[in-house]
Amino acid sequence: MRQSPIRAGSPATAFLARLRHFPRRILQTGAQLGTALAIAAGALTAAPAQAEVKVGVSDWPGWVAWYVAEQKGFFKKHGADVKLVWFANYTDSISALSSGQLDANSQTWSDTLGPLAKGLPLKVVLTNDNSAGNDAVMVSPKIKSFADLKGKTVALEQFSISHFVLATALAKNGMTQKDVKVVNLAAGDAAAAFLSGRVDAAVVWNPWIHQIESSGKGRALFTSKDMPGLVPDLLVAQEKSLKAKRKDFVGMTKAWYDTEKFIREQPDEAVKIMSKVVGLKPEDYKVFLPGTRFFDQKANLDALGAASSPTSLLSVGPTIAKFLAENKLIEGTPDFAKGVDASVAAEAAK
Repeated sequence: MRQSPIRAGSPATAFLARLRHFPRRILQTGAQLGTALAIAAGALTAAPAQAEVKVGVSDWPGWVAWYVAEQKGFFKKHGADVKLVWFANYTDSISALSSGQLDANSQTWSDTLGPLAKGLPLKVVLTNDNSAGNDAVMVSPKIKSFADLKGKTVALEQFSISHFVLATALAKNGMTQKDVKVVNLAAGDAAAAFLSGRVDAAVVWNPWIHQIESSGKGRALFTSKDMPGLVPDLLVAQEKSLKAKRKDFVGMTKAWYDTEKFIREQPDEAVKIMSKVVGLKPEDYKVFLPGTRFFDQKANLDALGAASSPTSLLSVGPTIAKFLAENKLIEGTPDFAKGVDASVAAEAAK
């Protein structure tokens, strides 16, 4: 996820100023992955694994939701011994999983492809959600279409999910990144630059989408809802942990289905739990829910299934890998099928 401090003195509103940070999914660079791999050998032979499943969690609704499972007793209900480990910096959690310090981690498909290409024995066992509107290309009222965006300045956090969203949006409209002028700014700064009129567009995520819309200074020209399946958020496990603690992973998957149902049926109570984890007021955190498509059992099985489903990881994997390769964020070709284990979800569905 993101680590985007708001610059002191920027013309952000009071709402933005209240946000200390909103870690957001950042696509791993080769250097970051290399650092993780460099310490992998030592970490993998570290202290013996505990009986519990240690799961990394960062600040994204589909992952913060695991605290609903914990506090509502869903793990205990399904016999899953789970310890949630909070990471203020998302990229640290990816390194922790890659180096064997976690049994599993909450991370995106895009951030899993790099380690898979390096041959790390990781398995996707659950799809928590898809971003379905929480990421957007925000434009000023004078821009009516993508044709109007040609030659304009677009602020975004380079190599983050926002960068991928822009590349996808442009491609779907017959354009390339060469058709716009990209300004590399952290998400909070990109939003502030847009609100002050210093750039024509900004690619951001909530809560900045909501803030820009509320200001009346911009609207969404394209959102992650327009690219179904391409921004999936996952539970990714170490293969050896999956084999040793399979019962817990099956129970954890069942607990997720209870969690999805609880969020859908009792959103206000769910938001109270989730907002407290990240230090926000419930009314501020609530803006995340409409743009997050939490996956129930059927949606999860589809996502882990054949490439014929538009939200399948096997279906969208090549598109994501192409973006990573073009921006030199990945080395080698990941084996998409080898990185997905649908058997846990299938067992939980019985």
